[in-house]
Amino acid sequence: MDRHDRYVSPLSTRYASDEMQYVFSDNNKFRTWRRLWISLAKAEKTCGLNITDEQIAQMEAHKDDVDYEKAAEWEKKVRHDVMAHIHTFGEQCPEAEPIIHLGATSCYVGDNTDVIILKQASEIVLKKAAAVMKNLAEFAEKYKSLPCLAYTHLQPAQLTTVGKRATLWMYELAMDIQELEHRVSELKMLGSKGTTGTQASFLELFGGDEEKVKRVEDLIAADYGMGVVPVSGQTYSRKVDAYFLSVLSGFAQSAYKFSNDIRLLQSFEEIEEPFGKNQVGSSAMPYKRNPMRCERISALARYVITDSLNPAFTAGTQWFERTLDDSANRRISTSEAFLAVDAILNIYINVTNGMVVYDKVINRRVMEKLPFMATENIMMRAVEAGGDRQELHERLRVHSHAAAAQVKLEGKENDLIKRIAADEKFGLTEEEINSLLLPEKYIGRSVHQTEEFIASVANPIIEKYFVDGAGSDLTV
Repeated sequence: MDRHDRYVSPLSTRYASDEMQYVFSDNNKFRTWRRLWISLAKAEKTCGLNITDEQIAQMEAHKDDVDYEKAAEWEKKVRHDVMAHIHTFGEQCPEAEPIIHLGATSCYVGDNTDVIILKQASEIVLKKAAAVMKNLAEFAEKYKSLPCLAYTHLQPAQLTTVGKRATLWMYELAMDIQELEHRVSELKMLGSKGTTGTQASFLELFGGDEEKVKRVEDLIAADYGMGVVPVSGQTYSRKVDAYFLSVLSGFAQSAYKFSNDIRLLQSFEEIEEPFGKNQVGSSAMPYKRNPMRCERISALARYVITDSLNPAFTAGTQWFERTLDDSANRRISTSEAFLAVDAILNIYINVTNGMVVYDKVINRRVMEKLPFMATENIMMRAVEAGGDRQELHERLRVHSHAAAAQVKLEGKENDLIKRIAADEKFGLTEEEINSLLLPEKYIGRSVHQTEEFIASVANPIIEKYFVDGAGSDLTV
């Protein structure tokens, strides 16, 4: 069938990187199955089973050349994917065929592979999140002293700096990185637990020798740099998937917040995401510069946040040692969550690598609101000159509302300073008041907070995970 006549996931054609797509590819999955069968055979041989070096060497020789056509033929016959691949591998390794998958159940390859894939995919996420962190740290350092309006309730409140605001985006991302680090550090393989987790088949193989059964499992896990779960049913606990997708939801939430902030700032004409030389913002309005990359982050983030519910329901509805109603859901929900977060981070890297800051617009908007924000300093200066604090507070309230009404109702300039200078109760000239209207006086510890955050939080993450070129394999 022509590819244009069937559904194709946009995650594979438009969004996710080749690197992340490989992690969830057939090649990675089935080659890992074969490596796990090799690990099992080696461990069983070490613990005394009659398995030869020649059998293992034959398996090693064919660990990567999966015959997908043959596997498809076998699956039509046996209606079981693991058995189909056992037969296919066995035909390629006739000497080893009798001992492939010896004592194991399907989840030996299926679940252990899924755990390995969780680790591989998480490593990509950590690397790309560090690339975002690096871009934002450089941005924050550059603009740490540029005052801008800060908002509560989306209303101008006091001042912050452009760089300090970027630390808010970085901190949430740092929290996600720390959560994912924790999940990866706790990740354990299923090991060789058998059909219901009792290891009965392996105990039979080794004549009741429990120490050998436990050693087989340890040897297998050592090949992949992980430990094994202490107990299980047939599968590893599906709560593991729920934990990982909860963390991915966190990455989506952080990116969502960033993208919404940039979309708002672009509407204010203060900061823009990168805009290509020949990029078209609208088919109808040539002048438009829409924040389409941040809008894409927002769209994908909503998908991931919603998708994170899938493994939670799956974990809660597993009956006793296992049911198979997890399988079809997990094939979609887990892989697509990672693919979507990968896409989000690629766009996040792209946007943070080329944000455009319009400092003159930012300063103009600051100066429009600064008279209101400076009222407390003006009041304190007037009190120093002999004024009554309570009376001055009331007069400032009246003058502020009158000036605001003039701006909003009549479209005139903010004349609050002139009103205060004309009020003899304040005893201040317009020049004296204007000397207080320096934006840098109203940014608090923004500069030092930014420097401290970059040094103590951002830089250690960057040094640990950043890889040059992360995210560059996708055209945004």
